[in-house]
Amino acid sequence: MSLVVVGSVAFDTIETPHGRAEEELGGSAVHFALAASLLNKVRLAGHIGRDATAAHLAPLRRPNIDLRGLTVKEGKTFRWSGRYAHDMNQRETISVELNVFGQYPPELLPEYADSDFVFLANGAPAHQMMVIDQCKAPQFVVLDTMDHWIISNRPELDKLFRRVDAVVVNDSEARLLTGEEHIRAAQKVLEMGPKYVIVKHGAHGALMVSGREVFVIPAFPTTRVKDPTGAGDSFAGGVMGHLSRVGKVTPQEMRLAMAYGTIIASFNVEEFGVRRVASLTLEEVEARMLEFRRVLKF
Repeated sequence: MSLVVVGSVAFDTIETPHGRAEEELGGSAVHFALAASLLNKVRLAGHIGRDATAAHLAPLRRPNIDLRGLTVKEGKTFRWSGRYAHDMNQRETISVELNVFGQYPPELLPEYADSDFVFLANGAPAHQMMVIDQCKAPQFVVLDTMDHWIISNRPELDKLFRRVDAVVVNDSEARLLTGEEHIRAAQKVLEMGPKYVIVKHGAHGALMVSGREVFVIPAFPTTRVKDPTGAGDSFAGGVMGHLSRVGKVTPQEMRLAMAYGTIIASFNVEEFGVRRVASLTLEEVEARMLEFRRVLKF
């Protein structure tokens, strides 16, 4: 079934204990699309500035990624710069330049409006609501957000939660939303409207709640972590890629989807930016999935 992601396309400058990378292709929609494209076709809707060249966008030119919704606007492409601490769990944002991402609202092509699965990547709640309004009859809509919007746009976010099927947040965002921790925080978010809530715990895996269903999955124990940027969006891309591929959402398929998301995210962190996932194959994903099953068997 059809899948669309609406979000940012960016150039990232990243510093970690393993080095520094400048003007790397990034952004939530990019990391998501590359991950999802390993499992299914994905439509990408976003804005870039006139400074984005064909070379910049080369990693996105894959058979399973539809780029017709990537529009060129007057101005510069979104830029983000950040630095990671030694343990890679703490990140300092050095600078943010929204540029065209902040200046122009999202646009769905008419042929994108009939998408069955919709991922609203991190962005302004008002813009995410505009995307929902442009969709005809989506089967499954998933929302991502961040602390900035939770603090500054909570009323709009509360309305969004009642219009989506699932919410994806990290542990600190879940705590900020609810004042609760771990499973209790996820359950509180569930009471706000969505049918599924996924809470990401970084190197400690992820948690899902739905009704009385609780599922916890660890991170894949990779020994090579160079850059965690985009791991959460890669995880979400794996989740939605699998669900749209099988065309149904059940607790069992959600569990398997989270496993695919975990595996693809484990590749994402092995190189700066999108370098590793851009060269990743489905065969490599399935091989690591088998290893993951072996590690978890008891």
